[in-house]
Amino acid sequence: MKQQRSFPKFTVTAKGTRWVEQGHPWIYEAEVTGFEGEAINGCLVDAVSEKGKYLGTGFLSLNSKIRIRLVSRNANDRFDEAFWRRRISYAWEYRKTVMGDDLDCCRVIFGEADGFPGLTVDRFSDILVTQTLSVGMEKIKPMLFALIVDVLRADGQTISGIYERNDVKIRELEGLEQGKGWFGLEGETHPDSCVTEICENGVYYAVDVENGQKTGFFLDQKYNRLAVARLAKGRRVLDCFTHTGSFALNAAMGGAEHVTAVDISETAIEAARINAERNGLSDRMDFIAANVFELLPELEAQGKAPYDFIILDPPAFTKSRKTVQSAEKGYKQINLRALKLLPRGGYFATASCSHFMPSELFVKMLKAAALDAGVELRQIEARQQAPDHPILWNVPETDYLKFYIFQVV
Repeated sequence: MKQQRSFPKFTVTAKGTRWVEQGHPWIYEAEVTGFEGEAINGCLVDAVSEKGKYLGTGFLSLNSKIRIRLVSRNANDRFDEAFWRRRISYAWEYRKTVMGDDLDCCRVIFGEADGFPGLTVDRFSDILVTQTLSVGMEKIKPMLFALIVDVLRADGQTISGIYERNDVKIRELEGLEQGKGWFGLEGETHPDSCVTEICENGVYYAVDVENGQKTGFFLDQKYNRLAVARLAKGRRVLDCFTHTGSFALNAAMGGAEHVTAVDISETAIEAARINAERNGLSDRMDFIAANVFELLPELEAQGKAPYDFIILDPPAFTKSRKTVQSAEKGYKQINLRALKLLPRGGYFATASCSHFMPSELFVKMLKAAALDAGVELRQIEARQQAPDHPILWNVPETDYLKFYIFQVV
């Protein structure tokens, strides 16, 4: 029996209704025709069709073009602590299933894919790092964060603190301020340092949760790094856009003859060098602070093939549909340069982490780059993000990482 509805009611156009009924949890401002009741920013509201059919309940955002983010399509749900505890437990049990014992560094909550729109929670050893990008999650985060810690500790996990990385401009679209710092768990202290150590694939890293990119470390490429390590034995490897050295270190750990790690950031290169020392790999690695777009042509001009395995893991070249065309040119430029630099029989790993660069366009770009380089690509693997970043087929935004490994023939 359906409970008496107490939430403000927002009416959605026929187009918006079809979108929601196909499984997407977002309702845009343009698809809302009116509402009944007293609605404040960040509150829960019901969404109904123009014929009055219940579509779901979600958080209202008065500042964003995404006006409602659905969290449930069940009219009998009660959005109390018990509801959110069940949802957290479900997310954690999923990680335990798909990641096995590999839980010391993983994504615990992946926004819409786990039913927490606009919330990311990453685990780095005993520290949780959060990013809250919707006003609805912001309003209930004190309850959510306490529940997340409680669920993990009840499962025997050691959690010493929560660090918030809300220093992202997208929060302003929700009317939220930017900032970062330790979240105060009631009655608890937090670690003295924002730097912690993790072990991923047998490689140790120092993770700076305060100053590192995004939440401090990119967890989504975890098993793609393993795939690279399996092919690296005896090879001369060039890791472009290395950041803190993750692909480079996995290649060296996999038995590469030598690995060169390149990043434009001096700070990132220094961190990669420290990570190499920590893992006892410095004797087979060198580090270059350089612009990859400039370095690859310079290497090509030398007329030699110093590397037989090149890895391209660039940052997102596009964060909107408006810049996809220019991003495609950037992707093609570096992929073409890398392919021209490799010898026949060499190996090539390439990635795109932008949702706005769809798989079809990325593949089209790779085919064009190979044609212009005068080579053929023998596909070894086509991969995506690790399963702790689950993909919902009805939410294309959750499907963002493309990763291919080829042999050049």
